Amino acid sequence: MKIVHTSDWHLGQFFYARSRAAEHQAFFQWLKALVIDQGIEAIIVAGDIFDTATPPSYARELLNQFIVSLQETGCQLYLLAGNHDSVATLNESRELVACLNTHIITGPTEQADCPIFPLTDRQGNVAAILCAIPYLRPRDIQLSQAGLSGREKQQDLLHAITRYYHDIFQQARDYSQQHRFDDRPIIVTGHLTALGVTKSDSVRDIYIGSLEAFPASAFPPADYIALGHIHRPQNVSGDKPIRYSGSPIPLSFDELGSSKSVTLITLTAGEPLQWQTVDIPCFQPMRGLKGTLSELAEQLAALEPPTNGQKIWLDIEIHHEEYLSDLQQRVEKMTAGLAVEILLLRRKRIQSSLALSTKVKETLSELTPEEVFRRRLAQEPLDDDQYQILLQRFREVSAQLDEAQG
Repeated sequence: MKIVHTSDWHLGQFFYARSRAAEHQAFFQWLKALVIDQGIEAIIVAGDIFDTATPPSYARELLNQFIVSLQETGCQLYLLAGNHDSVATLNESRELVACLNTHIITGPTEQADCPIFPLTDRQGNVAAILCAIPYLRPRDIQLSQAGLSGREKQQDLLHAITRYYHDIFQQARDYSQQHRFDDRPIIVTGHLTALGVTKSDSVRDIYIGSLEAFPASAFPPADYIALGHIHRPQNVSGDKPIRYSGSPIPLSFDELGSSKSVTLITLTAGEPLQWQTVDIPCFQPMRGLKGTLSELAEQLAALEPPTNGQKIWLDIEIHHEEYLSDLQQRVEKMTAGLAVEILLLRRKRIQSSLALSTKVKETLSELTPEEVFRRRLAQEPLDDDQYQILLQRFREVSAQLDEAQG
């Protein structure tokens, strides 16, 4: 039996006011083709189906179309709620999509049934046991206790999550023994931050309090732990495979350094569970450019235009020693006629060693208030409009203070 582990679809995301609908549509087409080509019999989505608790109608339509399109393949679909997802929104269609070979798992309190699923191949044989654990909200698994310190609350939440994972895992073992499936691997899911992973800018911390990460040693000894929430595909240290599949498309510019993929799990009777990654094609070209204006010109000249008529989305960071009031106009002139679209333009002030040594000798008495404010603004990653707005606001407030003192 073959299973795909994926996560963090974030359907409905707007990226600097740009819709990702075309990318998600292309991903679903690619994923269905992979299901057919590889004979995949189950897809596990480890959380964050949607980007917000109130996804736009087109995002729900995309998901519904994908669910329907999978029917001809016979592939089972397991959708787990993430911290971005609304339990109520997902539960609206849970009973309906259950008739379409799709299971939605939202949380321990909203679901009376135990989240244990036998994963069957096309012949109806049970190949593995799935512990379908979604994002766990503290209120779902933790009793409120008065008088606890911050550290004690952190430890109590850690123990509650650990206890829940081990309880569900034990139920899976009991189910296996009851049905004589002792030799079947157990797959556990989760949507959280585990220790030893690399985040990206688009990842939001999900646990309240001070519990920032879950130790790998606290997971039960499952044969594979399919995680979501971290957008870069990566393994977590441990004796058993504990893996983040990552998001199918880049959700922030700092994710461009790693390829996107899904994890393909292969189950063969009498053999250990095997897994491998399958790279996802790039559906929207994106680049991050950094340097001086002259370096930017060289980088722009080296860009290869997409062959399908798309434009490359750019994140540009300009390094310059002085403030340039016409930076936006300069960059727009450099990119005119190119197959690019600037989504983010930032300024990074680079101070020379001579300038730094000069400023060390300066005192506040030698600078005007506006000069102090300008230098403080130069330390922030502001675009020209933001810079001018803040500077104008400073001047207005200064004028009001002068009138009041006069």
